[in-house]
Amino acid sequence: MTRADLRPFLLFGVVALLFIFTGVTQSWNTTLTIFNMGLISAIMALGVNIQWGYAGLFNVGIVGFTALGGLAAVLVSMPPVPEAWAAGGPQLLLALLAGVATIIATVLAYKRIANAKVRTLAMLGILVIGFIIYRSLFDPARDAVEAIDSSLTGYLGGLGLPVLLAWPVGGLFAAGAAWIVGKTALGLRSDYLAIATLGIAEIIIAVMKNEDWLGRGVKNVIGIPRPVPYEINLQTTDWFLNFAERLGTDPIIFSSIFVKLCYGALFATVLLILITATQMALNSPWGRMMRAIRDNETSAEAMGKNVTARHLQIFVLGSAICGLAGAMMTTLDGQLVPASYNPLRFTFLIWVMVIVGGSGNNWGSVLGGFLIWWLWIMVEPMGHWLMENVITAGMAEDSALRAHLLESAAHMRLLTMGLFLLLVLRFSPRGLIPER
Repeated sequence: MTRADLRPFLLFGVVALLFIFTGVTQSWNTTLTIFNMGLISAIMALGVNIQWGYAGLFNVGIVGFTALGGLAAVLVSMPPVPEAWAAGGPQLLLALLAGVATIIATVLAYKRIANAKVRTLAMLGILVIGFIIYRSLFDPARDAVEAIDSSLTGYLGGLGLPVLLAWPVGGLFAAGAAWIVGKTALGLRSDYLAIATLGIAEIIIAVMKNEDWLGRGVKNVIGIPRPVPYEINLQTTDWFLNFAERLGTDPIIFSSIFVKLCYGALFATVLLILITATQMALNSPWGRMMRAIRDNETSAEAMGKNVTARHLQIFVLGSAICGLAGAMMTTLDGQLVPASYNPLRFTFLIWVMVIVGGSGNNWGSVLGGFLIWWLWIMVEPMGHWLMENVITAGMAEDSALRAHLLESAAHMRLLTMGLFLLLVLRFSPRGLIPER
């Protein structure tokens, strides 16, 4: 086995030691919390790597596709609100159908009317009339739904189905949005795709924050059903109490660890399925075709490949994986908080994971997901300890410089991410596990 073959094993071993170190020095609850989010981050990085590493597509709207996955968890798993449906549910659906019908009629007018002037007038008339009909139906229905016990509900609720079904639905939501963006922007210059994904992400977040009837907006949805047991239920179950007693551990602490292990098993299963599928795809003729298109679009087109169609395909697939990860994350949190979706966490950080791990290499993206997420969580407390016990140890308690440095310790996280990224780009420009 060559040095290049040993490198991934050594790097994953180092990351495993970091997690073990966290468990020994802090708590295993903390370690498992970081580990579970690391699994979800690795899945998101895998989705972005499919887009960038396979096809060279620059997606800066990851946060929007992730948010759609989170919304799917609410719409699928939360119970419906009968009072809200009775107050305005059918009318809301009718308004949405009117909006869709308006769009379809506009597209048909564009395609079927040959005369340019008549086509423009027809499209304008359809849009104006459709908008008036839509708002006349939508506004009163929305107000009626949001007025139903707005402190607790104020929205239509979901379908009341098992939350695990929300994970593939989240992928479908993100895939649908990606298809719309891809049909619009793919085939043009690469910067148009970046602008389009950035714009659609901001639109998605704005809708989720402001449309209370859909997911309570900034009031948040809490109590999303779990796919694993609740800690309080485990603590009153005989088999679990006996199991904890045989292990010689506190049942209260062990119940939290047990739940996190259950989540970890579910997330790891999804990650293993995805990494197996993506590796098979990468090594297939389809994967070789995608990399050929990435490296030289002109040559691929000359060989008869439909570059735009293949780009749309890979863009939809990668976005679907991000939506799947978004649904998983909302399930883990047990709540939907639209205000928490920010580009720093769900776009910039995911890109750092892909670049540091090695774009084009699926295992590199997984490594980057775990490593960067561990650093993102642990650097701030470590930086605060370093600032307090080493850098400012000899300063007076009332020193203005000491106070300033301690207050600035929170920014160690961003400083470390930037510094780590620069070091990797300088000494390993193709990532820690480069593409072969």
